Amino acid sequence: MSTLLDSGVKPYNHYGAYLKEKYKGQRVFKVIVDGNFTCPNRDGSKGFGGCTYCNVDSFTPDTARKIPSIREQVESGIERARKSYAAEKFIIYFQPNTNTYAPTHLLKMMYDEALSIDPDNTLGLSVGTRPDCLDFEKIALLESYTDRLDVDLEMGMESIHNDTLERINRGCSHDEFLAAMRMLEHTKLELCVHTIFGFPWESEEMMLAYADEINKQKQIKFVKLHHLHIVEGSIMGVKYKREPFKLFTIEEYTDFLAKFIPLLRPDIIIQRIFGIADRELLIAPNWGYPKSKIQTHIDKGLESRGVKQGSLYFG
Repeated sequence: MSTLLDSGVKPYNHYGAYLKEKYKGQRVFKVIVDGNFTCPNRDGSKGFGGCTYCNVDSFTPDTARKIPSIREQVESGIERARKSYAAEKFIIYFQPNTNTYAPTHLLKMMYDEALSIDPDNTLGLSVGTRPDCLDFEKIALLESYTDRLDVDLEMGMESIHNDTLERINRGCSHDEFLAAMRMLEHTKLELCVHTIFGFPWESEEMMLAYADEINKQKQIKFVKLHHLHIVEGSIMGVKYKREPFKLFTIEEYTDFLAKFIPLLRPDIIIQRIFGIADRELLIAPNWGYPKSKIQTHIDKGLESRGVKQGSLYFG
């Protein structure tokens, strides 16, 4: 018997369907750009070593890591997307590290260069950052592009619990996240918030509480939901090798999402429901599937559990 999932209908608002509807069926692809930024808890401004789970290489494809200039990265990314995915339109995505962590005039030069490569086929700009690396001047810069592009600002919330943020050397409190959200209360930008589930000291109740905090911020349009995974080159990776700790199995994570997604506001669009590093960097958990099969496995698991986004949300 066929299911809604067989027809491409998922039990949550997923990004692929959003893009397809918004851009009238055109194939839209994100082109990752590495602006050679750092982070305030890497360069000494707030600390050293970065977040304990983070090896920035694990979040950046080889094609972006090995190409020095922004122009070359964008040209190469567009060419690859066209050849491999039949992409027609593009979103320029400044992803690795903290992409607002520079003077505003330098940010403008970098964003402008990336957006100038193929302006006729560039639909959007996406910028990943931290809550403590925003100010009104940088927000205004990003908003200046909204007259011709869709611009989304992606912020790492990671956890709502300050104890967790301290333990992972985040260098940024949840209060700073909330302060950034206040600055963005009436923004023209489309906001995306990134979370990580599965820190071994957080209970299920603590993780489910993320949903209520996200729901309160009405300006949030997108979320990226990730499970904690351990990568080479991270502080947490060294600790895990010495003394492994509990991580989600794929079934446990699906069970958790089946409880979390019904609590999430029904209008929010889920850009990702898991995140995973390249095979050569991933230490654990190894779920034994490629990314596409993990996606299918989780989607089928959510459907079989009768999940519906927002079914338990009472705003």
